[in-house]
Order: sequence, then structure tokens, then C-alpha cells
Amino acid sequence: MSPTTPRSSRFIARSLPLWLLLPPLVFIVFVQVYPGFYTFYLSLNNVNAGARKFVGGQNFERVFGSAAFRASLVHTVVFLTGFVTLTLVSGFIVALVLNRKMKLSPLYITLIFIPWVLSDVIVGYVWKLYVDPGTGLLTEFFKLPLFGLGGSPLLIASPPPQIAPDVPFPPAPAMLYLIAAASWKALPFTTLLLLAALQTVPREVIESARIDGATSWNTFRFILLPLILPTILVALFNLTLSGMNGVGMVFSLTGGGPGTATEVLSYLLYNIGFSRLDFGQAAGLSVFIFAINLVLIGVSLRVSRARTELT
Repeated sequence: MSPTTPRSSRFIARSLPLWLLLPPLVFIVFVQVYPGFYTFYLSLNNVNAGARKFVGGQNFERVFGSAAFRASLVHTVVFLTGFVTLTLVSGFIVALVLNRKMKLSPLYITLIFIPWVLSDVIVGYVWKLYVDPGTGLLTEFFKLPLFGLGGSPLLIASPPPQIAPDVPFPPAPAMLYLIAAASWKALPFTTLLLLAALQTVPREVIESARIDGATSWNTFRFILLPLILPTILVALFNLTLSGMNGVGMVFSLTGGGPGTATEVLSYLLYNIGFSRLDFGQAAGLSVFIFAINLVLIGVSLRVSRARTELT
């Protein structure tokens, strides 16, 4: 810009990016920042009939001291472990198959991608139809003695005996079914993510390893897996975060039942806030879930940075 340009014009030119970013920044403040601070404010107050009373950390004490919270925490750990493991393993196997350049690979990829565009609520209702006690296609199949349900429908079968009075484990059959449904919903994105990583691996490297006498297992373990490990970590943390915060499928598929056998933390938050209308306690639980999300994001960024430094 020329030194003879008026000062007002130079100011406008320099501040133009800020003015262009101002509308989305204002939108983000009202949609994310303000609700976040307001939630933290609610967690320190008791809201009853529209009246607020400051109670400090009592809401957190009520949440952490309840048996429902402890049970939901165990249910969440069980769900995340099964969901992430099943989705990663299944997605990796499917990605390996699609990476073989089959004739109809584009068609297969399109068909596999369909579940991902559906909402969690819709997927939950669809999977619930399969085991409906009256008309479900798989109802009689799951009543076989092989599954140990004692003839009860899958979603209302009693959980197995617990290993300890306060530890709801092993999981109920409904929890395993919920894990399968959630994994089916998340499988497309994970598969495409891993498939993209596999297609970036130079084929010359794989062929050189085979020429040198490396077995398929050694090629996978020492060459293929290290090269796509950053993508696997991205998929791992993405699945963990989505599984931690998802509530739609629990709502539509199991409703937290039978009893509270599938009541994870996100669904407990929904129950406290919208069923019991205890917004203070619900806000306290949401702050706790937010803290877990921050930890997961921090670990993800730290791992990604470490991988970048090593490469």
C-alpha cells in the first residue's frame, strides 16, 4: 500500500479481516461460549420453579454421591470399550478388503456410507424393530438358549449376576445390542478414514518387503501399521468422543433399560435435566462430562504432536 494512501483507508484495509470474521465470531459466542458459561453458573445454583439459589458445590456432591452416577459411569466405560473396539476392528477389516481394488469398490463404499448419514434416533428405532417382542425379525433368534435370555425379549432381559453389588458388570444383553447398533452407525466413517490412510501407503514399500521375504503378518505389523497409526489414533479419539456424548441411540433403542442397565452418563444427564427437571444437578453433571471431553481432546492433541515430532 502506498504511503500516500489516506490513514482511514489503511485502517479499513487492515481491519477488514476482523470485520469479515465478526459475524461468525458473534454467532459462536451466542451458541457455544455463552451457554457454556451459563451451564457452569447453573451448576452452582439450585433452580426450583424458576427461582435460583446459590448452593456452591452441592450439586456436584449430589451427582457424585448418587448410586445412579456410579452405575452410569461403569455403563459408560463398558459401552465405550465395546463400541470403540468393535468399530475400529470392523472398520479396519472392511478397509483392508476395500483396499484390494475390487471391481465394484465405489459401489460398496457408497452402500457402506449410508448408515453414517442417518441420525442416531432413526438408527435406534430401526434396530429396535428387529427385536420387537411382537413383530421383530430377530426376536425368536435371540430367544434361543444359546444367548441365555431364558426366552425373554432381548431389550427387556434381566442383566446377568454382577461381580460385586455396586458394580453393574457383566453388561446386560441390551448393552451388547446397543454397542452393535452404535458400531454399525459409526462404521462407515471409520472405514473411510482408515481406507484413505491405507491408500496413502506406497505400494513400492509393501512390494519391497515381500521381495525381501517378509511375511504378511510382519509386513502388516512393522510397515503398514506404523504408517497408518496416526489415522488410527484419530479414529480412536473421534469414536471415544462421539460415544461419550451420544444420547440419541440410547433414547430410541433402549431408553436406558432394562431398568438402568444401559443408562450411560449422557442419558443420565438427559433424565436429570428433562425428566426430573433438576437443572442444577444436570448442569453439574454436564460440567463433569465437559471436563472428560477436555481431557480426551488434550490427550489427542498431545499424542498427535508427539507423532508429528517423531516423524
